Amino acid sequence: MTIPFNKPFLSGNELDYIRDAIQRGKISGNGHYTQKCQAFFEQRYGFQKCLLTSSCTDALEMAAILLDIQPGDEVILPSFTFVSTANAFVLRGAKIVFVDSKAEHPNLDESLLEELITDKTRAIVVVHYGGIACEMDSIMALAAKHHLVVIEDAAQAIDQDYRGKPLGSIGHLGAFSFHETKNIQCGEGGMLAINDPGLIHRAEIIWEKGTDRAAFFRGEVDKYSWVDIGSSFLPSELNAAYLWAQLENLGRIQARRKAIWLDYYTYFSSGEQKPSLLNSRYLGYFAEAKQGLERAAFSFSQASDLGNAHLFYLLFADHSRRTDFAARLKQSGILAVFHYQSLHRSAMAKKYFPEQYLRNLPHADRFSDCLLRLPMFYELPDITATLG
Repeated sequence: MTIPFNKPFLSGNELDYIRDAIQRGKISGNGHYTQKCQAFFEQRYGFQKCLLTSSCTDALEMAAILLDIQPGDEVILPSFTFVSTANAFVLRGAKIVFVDSKAEHPNLDESLLEELITDKTRAIVVVHYGGIACEMDSIMALAAKHHLVVIEDAAQAIDQDYRGKPLGSIGHLGAFSFHETKNIQCGEGGMLAINDPGLIHRAEIIWEKGTDRAAFFRGEVDKYSWVDIGSSFLPSELNAAYLWAQLENLGRIQARRKAIWLDYYTYFSSGEQKPSLLNSRYLGYFAEAKQGLERAAFSFSQASDLGNAHLFYLLFADHSRRTDFAARLKQSGILAVFHYQSLHRSAMAKKYFPEQYLRNLPHADRFSDCLLRLPMFYELPDITATLG
C-alpha cells in the first residue's frame, strides 16, 4: 500500500453542516457558519476581529490592500516561504527584500532585519514555519522603533502561542490557512485576523468588495454602496460549514497530531521502535532507507519544535542524500516531500528583483535543498496499522 504525505481529516459532521447551510437558504458567504467560525477565533484566541477568506493567499492580499502598500514600498519577508507571502505585496507594486533563515530553524533570523530596513520599508512579514513561533518580542520592538507594520503569516500556526500569546494575535495583522494540508481545513480557506482596532472598519469594507454591505446587514446604514477598493474575499457558507465541523474537533485533532509527532521524535532520537501509535514496521522503513545510504546522517525536528504538530521534518547533509532517502521511502510506499524553494533564487526574483537574486542567503538555500517532510495526518496510525 502507499502511505500519502497528507490525508484530509473528516470529523463526521461536515456533510450535516453543509446540508444545514443549504437549508438555511444563504450559501454565498457571511452567513450563520461564517459568523460562528469568526466568533470562535475571536473568543478563543482574543483576536480583535476575524474575517474568513477563500484562502490564506486572499488574507495576505487583503492585508496588502488594507495597509495601502504602494509601488516602491519595501516589504521584508523570509526567502524560505510559500510564494503567496511575497505575491500579495508584489501585486501592490512593492519591492520584496528577502531575509535569511536561522541556521538551526527555517524561521527568519530576526538579528538580520534591522540592516535591511530603509526609509522605504513599510512592513515586515514573519512566517511561523511548522507552527514554531518567530521571536516576536524583538521583531515587534524593532517594528515600533522604525514605525513599521508586522504581518504574521500564521498559515501553519493555528492553536499555537508565543510566551502565552496566540500566534496571529501579536502583529498588527495575522493570516491563517485552512488548506487541506493544514491541521484544521476546509479544502481551501483562510482567515485574516485584525489586531489593530484602527484597521477593523476598512478591513470589513475591503472584505465586502469595497462596499459597506456588512454594515447594511447589521442595520447601521440604510443602503450599501461602493466606498473603497476591495475584492471578493468571502468564502462560501459551504466552506464555512465544513470548517465549523473541524473547529468543533480542534482539541481532538491537535492531541492526535502531537502524539504522532512525539512518536516520530522518540523514534529518531532513540533509534528504537518503542510502543507507539505508529506501526513498528512503518518506522522500520526509515531505518532501512538510512542504512541504504553512505554516510546518510541527518538531523531532525527537536523536542522544542513540537509547536502545534503541523509537520515533522528531517534535515540532510546535502541535496543528493535527501533525494536518495526520499526515493528509498517511495519504494517502500511512503511519500515524503521537500518544501519551499528559496524565493530569492526564483525566476521571478531574477526578473523583477535581480539584486535580491544575487544575495547570499545560505540557510534558506540549505532548507530548500536538504529538508524532507514526513507523512503527518490524523489517520496515519490507522493506515500504518494495516502494514501488519
